Amino acid sequence: MQVLPIHIDKEIEPLDDLSKIISDSSDLHDGDILVIAQKIISKQEGRLIDLSTVTPSLLAEGISSPYQKDPRIVELILSESKRIVRMKNQIIIVQTNSGFICANAGVDESNVKDGYATLLPVNSDVSAKTIREKIKELTGKNIAIIISDTFGRPFRMGQTNCAIGVSGLNPLLDYAGTKDSFENILRVTEIAIADEFSAAAELVMGKTLNCPVAIIRDYSFDFKEHLTSKLIRPDSEDLFK
Repeated sequence: MQVLPIHIDKEIEPLDDLSKIISDSSDLHDGDILVIAQKIISKQEGRLIDLSTVTPSLLAEGISSPYQKDPRIVELILSESKRIVRMKNQIIIVQTNSGFICANAGVDESNVKDGYATLLPVNSDVSAKTIREKIKELTGKNIAIIISDTFGRPFRMGQTNCAIGVSGLNPLLDYAGTKDSFENILRVTEIAIADEFSAAAELVMGKTLNCPVAIIRDYSFDFKEHLTSKLIRPDSEDLFK
């Protein structure tokens, strides 16, 4: 398997043809998996917010004070969240409107000009499918798409990239019913391959390399449409809720 960086020097703007920009910047093969950083998707879809246009609510003002956060950022976090999971050490952990558990609902001020913040795409699965279909139309290549973002992890230091949108592949590799090397039947083993591809891609994408896209090549998988909701643990299985 290969992990290949795609460098894009252009600053992505709303209404840019992102599929064409990616296609023109790379030599795609049938069976490739493209991992795309959420940030350029959000910029292309107009999810870049001018903070001067945000009016904090009284709730946002109240939360921001002890946590020393910009109340406008807190207002955006609240608007992008279903619920607050925990607040501590100036970090607000929430469940986003899409169901992901992450810090600050994905609201991010990095890699954007001062005074602006990006929000997560409204529906990253739809975003991934749109790009996949357009790239196939442009190049004739049948590929899969993963949209990734950087998440922290409970009980472990550091962050890693995880999938927040998929198209063309199953984000889970289910081993249930297969046998291990000792002929034991595996019953519950599922590998979150979309998250693993996202993490592998980040090794070549970095944060400062103008490399928001990477190709995963020479990995065998079945082309099928699935949703990233498969990666979200149901409430009935949540041991910490």
